[in-house]
Amino acid sequence: MSSFWENVLVDTAASFSVVILCTVVFLAVFELVTKYKNWEEIRKGNIAVAMATGGKIFGITNIFRYSIEHNDTLLTSIAWGSAGFFLLLIAYFIFEFLTPTISIDEEIGKGNKAVGLISMIISIGLSYVIGASIIII
Repeated sequence: MSSFWENVLVDTAASFSVVILCTVVFLAVFELVTKYKNWEEIRKGNIAVAMATGGKIFGITNIFRYSIEHNDTLLTSIAWGSAGFFLLLIAYFIFEFLTPTISIDEEIGKGNKAVGLISMIISIGLSYVIGASIIII
């Protein structure tokens, strides 16, 4: 049975499944902290929300890429991926705090593509920084 768990296909399927599940859970957390409903807005064609959500998806999965690559067990990867998500969530609040003249959530909800693009780039960019720090820790 031990050779079953060491099989590269089983390991890949397990990592894939865990990352999908974690991404869904973490997107639900983002849904709770934003003023708009991501999937409703995307269904309506709100490009700003789609960009911001896409950046979050890329950010979460990129952090998990680093976590899986640099950890021996799936549980350790989940732990570091979750810690990385928490940092990405903090970055979301910092972005909102550092822009007191505009409400990021409201602008994205209204379809402001410029704010959606910046939000996407911040999520993607910081996911590389967070992922790189997983290697060091």
